[in-house]
Amino acid sequence: MPSVYDFEAQRIDGSAAPLADYRGQVLLIVNTASACGFTPQFGGLEELHQRYGPKGLAVLGFPCNQFGAQDPGSNEEIGAFCTRNFGVSFPMMSKIDVNGDAAHPLYKWLTAEAPGLLGTKGIKWNFTKFLVGKDGEVIKRYAPQDAPASLAKDIEAALAS
Repeated sequence: MPSVYDFEAQRIDGSAAPLADYRGQVLLIVNTASACGFTPQFGGLEELHQRYGPKGLAVLGFPCNQFGAQDPGSNEEIGAFCTRNFGVSFPMMSKIDVNGDAAHPLYKWLTAEAPGLLGTKGIKWNFTKFLVGKDGEVIKRYAPQDAPASLAKDIEAALAS
């Protein structure tokens, strides 16, 4: 049975990012966009990273341009935007698809492990969040409108387990 550690991503700078490197940490995996109404959530995600990173949380951002073409830039442009506007210091990955035939294998697995409302598998919009436990299994899926700060209790519980 696969876990999050069986997948590999690519960092925004193009280098390999085996998720096995995060073994034993709690992960918050988020599909992001630079020109979305939820884009200010980058600030809240960075706050979670600063607050819980030293305790074992890794926030991983995955830019995606599948929703309203709200992240059309290159990886370099996206990285610069996130740093300049929100001080993002958590790992950002290369732009991916999260739905459809070209969806990244990680997202195919995440959506199968934690379906959305009424059992839907697809990602509905930017800033859908997945909390993954230290064991590499999905704990919970959160909707785009769920503010990062509202995840604090679940993150604390996952870090304590």
